[in-house]
Formats: sequence, structure tokens, C-alpha cells
Amino acid sequence: MAGVLRVPLHSGSRLPVVTLPDDAVLVVPPPPLDPLVDIRAAVAEAFRYPLSGPALQAVAPRGGRATVVVQPPTLPLPSVEQDPRRDVLAAVLDELELHGVPRERHTVLVAGGLRRRAGRRELELLLRPDRARSFRGQIAVHDCEAEDLKPLDVSGDVHRVHPALVETDLVVTVGAGETVLHGGATALVDACGPGTIRRAGAVSLLEAASASGWRLAATVESALQQQVPVLGLSVVLDRPRVTGLYRGYPSDPDVRRAVARSPFRRLLNLAPGSIRRRLLTGIARELTVIAALAGPPSVAHVEALLRGIAVRSVEIDRPFDTIVVPLPWEGMQLPRAPLDPLSATALGLGHVLRLWRDRPPLVEGGTIVLLHPFSRVTGHGPQTASRVLVTALRDEGGRRLRAAEAVVARDRRALTAYRRGTAPHPRHPFADWESCAPMLERAGRVIVAGCRDAGAARALGLVPSHNVATALDMARGLAGESGTTGVLLGPPYPAMVVADSAG
Repeated sequence: MAGVLRVPLHSGSRLPVVTLPDDAVLVVPPPPLDPLVDIRAAVAEAFRYPLSGPALQAVAPRGGRATVVVQPPTLPLPSVEQDPRRDVLAAVLDELELHGVPRERHTVLVAGGLRRRAGRRELELLLRPDRARSFRGQIAVHDCEAEDLKPLDVSGDVHRVHPALVETDLVVTVGAGETVLHGGATALVDACGPGTIRRAGAVSLLEAASASGWRLAATVESALQQQVPVLGLSVVLDRPRVTGLYRGYPSDPDVRRAVARSPFRRLLNLAPGSIRRRLLTGIARELTVIAALAGPPSVAHVEALLRGIAVRSVEIDRPFDTIVVPLPWEGMQLPRAPLDPLSATALGLGHVLRLWRDRPPLVEGGTIVLLHPFSRVTGHGPQTASRVLVTALRDEGGRRLRAAEAVVARDRRALTAYRRGTAPHPRHPFADWESCAPMLERAGRVIVAGCRDAGAARALGLVPSHNVATALDMARGLAGESGTTGVLLGPPYPAMVVADSAG
């Protein structure tokens, strides 16, 4: 039929060609921008001329100690082999040494919040091998359950923070402006106790003013500045780009058609899951830095976030009645691992569909179609918290989630797995589920297309469907013939600026 759209979209580790309505709107990321030629010079310039507050030279303690706070590079998705943030961190360490802080007095604090604690493989992502060999300081991985966390008075409320934040002469946060909950002062929150980290939330991941997590981060930053100088270095990243034969996917329509016809795609879909994941992980991608900004962490981060939105966003005329969200095989956790039903829902509803400004991209009561097989991979041991959450949702409709979270938060086996770096904190699945609440409350129905575990989908309050065609037929029946359908092309997923909610 003329005008029918056939687009290859992610569904876990497969790339099926999906037939879409001829009036569907493909939400396509914008083209790449010119990257910074010299990251080292850009970082030096940013510290010399900060957006506000003193320059690094004015507060760097000669002969003193400096704590550099970073978050694991969980965003953006998908990962790239040559992450430029390694060069950014190296440039920050060089600037500290240049201004009188000896290399052996540098502490790099990896603040992962409730996520799985960084192990050796993740720490190797921080610096290039040659720089890692010359590093003479200390690397500390934050443990939010550690007994030696120090009290910090935040507007009369006492929070517990990593000792390296207060037992130092200077704190520097280093990150990228990806969302309001990733980078800048929010790295300080991720270096606190579990209760503080759980309070960091947001309805939109791109609007700081309405994010409770952003306000909390700003107050922690302000309280910390009463004890020690605090600076921030935030970079603006372009989105990851495929290189090689399929350069331009998924944005370029010619490349999408080539992928749809490719024998590689057909062989990929027929291969065993482990081979599919290995092949997709091996696809060459590039990630570049567009700008570097310095100043107080909250100031530098919000400016980087705004600039990133300006260059990576897509304008949408009005909210959609139906949104199709293709999900990959891997989530935001490090090391990358296959998505289970809970983490797939958190990625789609809690991350992808919170990347908006001005207003949500879905009409009130609209339909969300998640394209993912929902294969169950949760098991025993470290996955106890996920199983407890799913059981509470299935048996009690989520009425006692707080009580269930309080129980697993004291589970010694789960806490031991977290502290060893083999599992996330037991409260992490509950934080993931809470991130889905804004879209669950807004959507009339969430359909899982290609679902293989109907029981898990129903336990989460979602509607299983055998394939995309059936899911879109269900959505069309709810929205009517005049309903609009938006299809996100990703990962990487675009930021959405919704210009008008009127019909």
C-alpha cells in the first residue's frame, strides 16, 4: 500500500521491520554538530572564565587536597568505546596540578547513588590507559551504606555524605548535562546516604524548576559550600552516532531503508541472544563534546543541560495520542546487562518518556506502546528486591510498596551484594518503579508489543500483546481514526519539546 511506513526498530536485541500507520510521525534526532577540537584547552578556558563565582585559580589550594566527583557514564545510551569524558577528567586533573594541587593529593570519588557500585571494569572507563598508569591519587567508590559517612547540615536537615566531600580543601564535580538528575550538583546527592538519594525525583528530566531532585541537589551544594569551595565542570555532549557502513542510523531515512533490506539484520534476528547482544555491542559509535562550562555545579550543569536541549531536541507540534517506544537489549546500569520486565519499563516510562520540556508528549489518557520482548531474567540472590516489588504489585496492587521497600532495605544478603559491587542497592528497583509514576498516571494504557512474559507485564499493570500490529490496532481503537501516532527512533533517544497541547 502506498505511503505505508516500514521501519527497522529495536525490540530487545532484535531489529524487526515494523509496519506503521502512514500518518505516523517519526521523531528523528537532529544531525550532528561540530565537536570541540581541543578538549584540554576548552576545559582550561572554562575554569579560567566560569559562568559565575571564582575561577579555579582563585580557590585551588596549593599543596592541599582536591576531591573530584564523577558519576558512572550510564548516559547517554548506547555506550561508546572511546568516551570523550575520559579526556575531560584528565584535563581537570591537569588543571588542578597546574594550579598547585599535587597529583598524589587528588581523590576521584565515583558517586553511583543506588546503582551497582563501580568495579574494576567500570573504573577503567574513567581514564585512558596511559593516564590511568600516571594517576598518583586515590579512587574512592561511594558506598551509601558505609558507617563512616559524615553528617552535613542541609537547611536544618542532617544528611550523611561521603567523607571525601568534607575532608578536603576543594570539591570539583565533573559530568555532562544529560538530565536534571545526572551531573552537576546531583553528583553530590549520589554521594549521600540511601534516604537522601531516594528523595531525588523529577516529573520531567529536562526541567530543573519542577524537579525535587534538582532542588535537593542545590541545597546540598549550598550546605557543602559553607565548609569547602565547590566548583563544577559540565560538558555538552552530542548524541552517540553510528559510524561505518550504517553511519546515520536511525536518523537518515536512506540508511533506515538500507538496514531494512540488509542481510545482516536478518541474520542478527535469527542468531542466539548472546550472539545478538555481542554483535550490537560491537557496532562502532562516536561521541563528541560540543562545549565545556564551569562555575558552581548547579549553574554549570543547568547551562549545559539547556545548551544540550537546544542542539539535541526535536520540536513536536502537539502531544501524541499514541507513542511507540522501541527499547534495546541493554539498560542504563553498568555493566550493561539484558533488560528484565521491570528495568525495561523503567527505561521506557521512567527515562525515555520523561525527556520532554514544556509539557508531556502524550495526551491525557493516551496509549504507550513499548516494543520489547519482556523476557524474564530476574532470579534469586541479588534480584530479591525486584522480585519483592513485582510480587507486591501483583498481589497488593502496590498499596504496600513502602513497607516492602523498608523490608528489603534491611536484607543483609542484598546489602552485601550491593557493597561487593555485584548488584544495585535493594532500594534501586523501587526508585526505578517510582520514576515510571508520572507516565503511568498520564497514560490510559501501556501495551507491551512482542511480549513473551504476559504474567510479568500484567503484574506491572501493563497490557501484553503478541506483536506491534496488534498493539497499534488496540491503540487506534482507543484513540479513534483522528488519533496521532508518534514513533521514537532510538536509542539514542531525542529530547522532545512539545510546542502546543491544543488539538
